[in-house]
Amino acid sequence: MSAGKVYLVGAGPGDPGLITIAGLERIRAADVIVYDRLVSSRLLEHARADAELIYVGKVPGAENEHDQESINRTLVEKAHEGNTVVRLKGGDPFVFGRGGEEAEALRAAGIEYEVVPGVTSAVAVPAYAGIPVTHRGVASSFAVITGHEEPEKPETAIDWAHLAKAVDTLVFLMGVKNLPDIVARLTENGRSAETPVAVIRWGTTPEQQTVTGTLADIEARVEDAGLKPPAITVVGEVVRLRQTLSWFENRPLFGKRVLITRTRRQASTLARLLSDEGAIPVELPSIEIDPIEDREAVDAAIETLRTGGYAWCGFTSANAVELFLEHLAERGLDSRAFASAKIAAIGPATARALEELGLRADVVPAEYVAEAVVEAMRILVSPGDRVLLPRAESARAELVSGLEALGATVDEVPIYRAAVPSEASPEVLAELREGRIDVVTFTSSSTVRNLVAMLGDSSALERPLIACIGPITTKTAREAGLRVDVMASEYTVEGLVTAMKEHMEVLT
Repeated sequence: MSAGKVYLVGAGPGDPGLITIAGLERIRAADVIVYDRLVSSRLLEHARADAELIYVGKVPGAENEHDQESINRTLVEKAHEGNTVVRLKGGDPFVFGRGGEEAEALRAAGIEYEVVPGVTSAVAVPAYAGIPVTHRGVASSFAVITGHEEPEKPETAIDWAHLAKAVDTLVFLMGVKNLPDIVARLTENGRSAETPVAVIRWGTTPEQQTVTGTLADIEARVEDAGLKPPAITVVGEVVRLRQTLSWFENRPLFGKRVLITRTRRQASTLARLLSDEGAIPVELPSIEIDPIEDREAVDAAIETLRTGGYAWCGFTSANAVELFLEHLAERGLDSRAFASAKIAAIGPATARALEELGLRADVVPAEYVAEAVVEAMRILVSPGDRVLLPRAESARAELVSGLEALGATVDEVPIYRAAVPSEASPEVLAELREGRIDVVTFTSSSTVRNLVAMLGDSSALERPLIACIGPITTKTAREAGLRVDVMASEYTVEGLVTAMKEHMEVLT
């Protein structure tokens, strides 16, 4: 056996939350990940930073360089190099995933392998469309059939005569191209033309689209809807249950294209929360964090902190936390530098950033604005106390003036500026200008000002709903001429998503 090993891992049908624990563990440990078109990109975020990612997806109807033989060779070669290889496949590796062929190739090459089963789309996709493949009194059997058979083949491998009437629910995987042939074969072999049918595209993802009909009219309905692969087809009486059991597509944010304007590094949390609610996150960072290299000011502040000169250190963003702790590390220091100072954080996100770096905030106000920080510190700050504020350039003056009014001496040290990105996706800007974005989210005043600057004016922001994280951001948006539809009552990304859901529920 070679030193390497291959894991044939089922990634599930599309929703990254449907990966198994075993599958996720293999992804995290892999040296090499060989993945398909239908694998969620969010699963790849769990890979090690040094892992090699190899895309071998096939596009229907296109010339594909990734034929099965070349994929087999890649797995063998990477394993022979001594790597732990994960072959990440949509659905389950052994349910029309050609995992059996890959296992045969690995065995022939003398390579050790394991199979990690995945949630198959044959069951999960109908479930997300509100269609159980079995149901007492309606269907007691189901079959999973490939939809890839070519109509021109002289003989079919499917026993249509028995299949058409012997099984209650039929699930055809990847059968959009051959839908006319599937319909003809079933009706020719005795399945009623009135049998309900559902065709589900991109199942279990925010792009899920479901078209229902009967064997008599499903072809026309699919064509009218412009439904393209990847999709599965469900045939049987269970399809009627969708009318009462549909749930995934009924969520208030389902299918909404939501623009995220945070920095790319910070966007992931909001993107995950939106995806979990069925929205389609679209990232267009309107700020990038540009560190300010004023070494003299930072050195002086750190030396005062280290020697116990500050009674308090206040942080107004996670960015300030991370950058200031980086400055400490560069100087050979760590969280012990805060031994003589108490710490204030403007909100829970900033407090979490501190905790991740081994620091616990002494003050986190109930309302996440500068004025609330001052109010929370009113009985804690003594006249003459010295306060350090490492934060963004051109930040609001209310925190400094409020603390000074309490008798404190404030050292404000700008350590970064929220700059307009040097590059922006022209595709996403075009989506916004063409009215294909449903909601635009703003999580700071900088994201508002910078996005308007990137667009040139605010006209492209007239159609979509505008959702702001709190009153300060809302005020900035209104000053820029924007109509603010949603403002979070809790000034966090979690609160922002909740406010958007509540707004959409009212609209529907």
